[in-house]
Amino acid sequence: MPSRLDTLAEAARLHDVFVQAGATDVYADMLQSAETLLDLYGEDIRARAYVTSDALRGEQMLRPDFTVPVVQMHMDHGAEPARYTYNGVVFRRQEDDPSRPNEYIQVGYEVFDRANPAETDAEVFSLINRALGDVPVRAATGDIGILTAAVQGLNTSDRRKAALMRHIWRPKRFRALLDRFAGRLAVPDTRRALLDAVDPFQFAGPFNGLRSKSEVTERIDALRVDAQTPHLSDAELDLLDQILSVKETCRDAVAHLRELTAGQTLLEQAVDRFGDRVAALADQGIDVDHLMFEASYGRTSMEYYDGFVFGFYAEGHDDLPPVATGGRYDALTRRLGRGAEIPAVGGVIRPDLMLSLTGGAA
Repeated sequence: MPSRLDTLAEAARLHDVFVQAGATDVYADMLQSAETLLDLYGEDIRARAYVTSDALRGEQMLRPDFTVPVVQMHMDHGAEPARYTYNGVVFRRQEDDPSRPNEYIQVGYEVFDRANPAETDAEVFSLINRALGDVPVRAATGDIGILTAAVQGLNTSDRRKAALMRHIWRPKRFRALLDRFAGRLAVPDTRRALLDAVDPFQFAGPFNGLRSKSEVTERIDALRVDAQTPHLSDAELDLLDQILSVKETCRDAVAHLRELTAGQTLLEQAVDRFGDRVAALADQGIDVDHLMFEASYGRTSMEYYDGFVFGFYAEGHDDLPPVATGGRYDALTRRLGRGAEIPAVGGVIRPDLMLSLTGGAA
């Protein structure tokens, strides 16, 4: 692994690349509000973040990334359009792989711009691609927006769509929900008995948990309504499966997805946005005839992205984390903007991994 000094020097070089591209330098506090992060990610983030607390500020986390605090800063007082860069340490707990560092440097580039999302997607990807230089990496791309459009277009209840949307980033849970909503999984006997009971509290003991009786009643009523909702059709599930199986070059993927989604308004719009991005990438000099696209890419590690996603991976080193990652996070600006929103896209590079692949000199 490269020395700390070499890594800091490479981080400074990358940071300068982004400044020269028009980015404003920003800083994010090392301690971040746990409340905000838990609201975004749920309790899952505790497994990969360092948590502390004090009497005045409550529960806090050592900075797990820069994107959330940069979005908060921009939504509070940022001008439009805006480009930001940062260079600093992030912290991640490592419980399963002691060889991975629990703190490392990220250098990032973030764009907040309403004018042309396809062009800013291409700008961020191509800038990071150029910053990586001769580092031996392969690029992977995807588009969470196509999958979310497929979910929103399902002929089912809003409650079921919301449940699927919550678990897009958890593929096993997402698949289990699809199978249940399609009637392919039997309702457990205990749940069936609860839903069929005239008085579900007849044999219940005292309420000692966090939920009140009214909250439990509301949940049971919701489950009863859901039980009466018609099943998803085999055709809808087949279309979702076909979309998720798309894995080919960007140019071919656009054509394939247009065939699959013909007549599906929301999906057609999402695929058109993908097509615009591919054209913008080509205008930036990216070889889209060889750049790979995978419809399911990014579903296990990119929770706040809702559109374009990408990563750069070390050739021949599948055991290493990605050297660079990024994507579009418009929905995150809505959640943190208290009523305001703006299209946003960004990416980060790990200079330590760059140097480890080039023998210490990028």
